Amino acid sequence: MKGKSANTPNFEQLRKEFPLLAHKTYLNSGSYCALANAVRSAIEAYMEDRLLLGANWDAWVEKNEAVRNLMARLLHASSDEIAVTASVSAGLNALASAFDFRGERNKVVVSDFEFPTNAQIWHAQEPRGAQIVHVAPSVDGYIPAEAFGEAIDERTQLVAITHVCFRNGAKLDIPAIVQMARRKGARVLLDCYQSVGSMDIDVKALDVDFAVGGMLKYLLGTAGIGFMYVRRELVQALLPTNSGWFAQCDIAAMDITANRPSLSARRFEAGTPPVVNCYASEAGLKLLLDVGASAVEERVRALTRGCMERLTEIKWPSVTPTLDAHRGATVAVPSRDSRGLTAELMSRGIVTSYRDKNVRAAFHFYNNWEDIESLVSALTQLRSRFSPAPMPKRPRAGS
Repeated sequence: MKGKSANTPNFEQLRKEFPLLAHKTYLNSGSYCALANAVRSAIEAYMEDRLLLGANWDAWVEKNEAVRNLMARLLHASSDEIAVTASVSAGLNALASAFDFRGERNKVVVSDFEFPTNAQIWHAQEPRGAQIVHVAPSVDGYIPAEAFGEAIDERTQLVAITHVCFRNGAKLDIPAIVQMARRKGARVLLDCYQSVGSMDIDVKALDVDFAVGGMLKYLLGTAGIGFMYVRRELVQALLPTNSGWFAQCDIAAMDITANRPSLSARRFEAGTPPVVNCYASEAGLKLLLDVGASAVEERVRALTRGCMERLTEIKWPSVTPTLDAHRGATVAVPSRDSRGLTAELMSRGIVTSYRDKNVRAAFHFYNNWEDIESLVSALTQLRSRFSPAPMPKRPRAGS
């Protein structure tokens, strides 16, 4: 690696904050992040509070609000535009309940790159009148922006799309897709679970209406907690029927006579917040913001590019797009037995995951060049057993 600028974080020093990295080559942040010391300490602090105080509701609500404020900073949004949810599914179900599909605008456009949640929940609205349209990949495996232009029309109410595909690491051209949606009067939902925390996401610059994600991957937190961004101008026009007491305007009122939703994005929340997960997520978000989203994005881009170059050198190229603009934090390695290869790598202390016929190596700022070499060395040794069968040459996805 070339010389660092004065503003470049000391990534080798930061690696020491993740004890797992001392004995594992951890390339699985797209499934679950490595545990940071600060996050572990935050969880232990929650346990201490429980032992010393029992119920500490004031502090717990403050933790929930801290997560809201930190997510707003990370997304370049305002705190009143952020809902803290139990999961992406919880946020999307609340949002879907606020949509009316009985009119002419009953169409929801999704891509074939979606995580199941972001397709299943919209398909679940079909009995309410929703028509779900899928945009398929082209022959090279990528979905170009122009493919959405054929699907988005005057009947489209929502374009619900992933930022980065969980299967192959391909990153969609969100600005171009948003422009197409705007021309047809449609709103845009961005599922950024596979991108937020690994790149700098400005929801205002992207001009999306909604964004969802969770804390257990690149946000360095834990499971059981997520977020949803709702553009301020849309909040009060959307009345979710999936609700709960933390979605109310005055939580302390304990009013059982009516539904009086919050004037902010909190109206998309539900019941008791995920308290211990708020402790963990606050610590993870603080660490991530200290490192800096732009620095993380630059680091991850360099690592993924370096990994793909090394894979090409050993003649086992990735199926992930080579263009930086078309790639997230995951490098997908094709295999004739992706499950078996993942298990074999695990036996060698290299933690990855698999989807379809690909092994996923998902990078974060705490990874380094030695991690790449460990993976490439293992793949070189395992080529005869696990590399894909010879296939006719075709263009690389999104290259």
